[in-house]
Amino acid sequence: MLFSRPSDTGTAKDHGTGTPGTAGARDAPGTAASAGSSGADRLRAIELLGSVRYGRLAISMRALPFLAVARHLVIEDRVVLRMHRGLGFHESCDGSVVAYGADNFNTPAPGGTEDLWSVQFTGPVEIMDPGPGQRERFGTGPAEVNGEHFDPVYLRLDPRLAHMHTLAFDASPSGRTRSVT
Repeated sequence: MLFSRPSDTGTAKDHGTGTPGTAGARDAPGTAASAGSSGADRLRAIELLGSVRYGRLAISMRALPFLAVARHLVIEDRVVLRMHRGLGFHESCDGSVVAYGADNFNTPAPGGTEDLWSVQFTGPVEIMDPGPGQRERFGTGPAEVNGEHFDPVYLRLDPRLAHMHTLAFDASPSGRTRSVT
């Protein structure tokens, strides 16, 4: 069963209608609540993102959609990304609104009974220079990217929208399989 729970994390909404830029209810500093979502959903999405190391950045390059892999950290409810400077993707992202997503689809529990999830965050991105402690938290990067020496560049994503999707494998109300005769 697929569940989608959008969670607005910064763009205020008008009475839950989805109109950006108008006052809405706040559930935590710097975050806004939208109809049908909760601060708990947003926090759960951030928590899930923090449990994996890599995700995919969706950007537009020359008016075409493009996906790029990035390493990420969650730092103070923001997503800090590390990419290879030599690919130039960071230049297309700087000052733009992007989407960043991650999932646990490649790490399910043996037997396939663990719920799977994906999260996506949308918001503006800017190039940043993290401090030494933050750089250390990323760990070592790859030695090479496409045959070039890895040269890291860092981006900060300020999530305005968050979406969390879960795939539940035991949908029966009691948690048991029922047989019909």
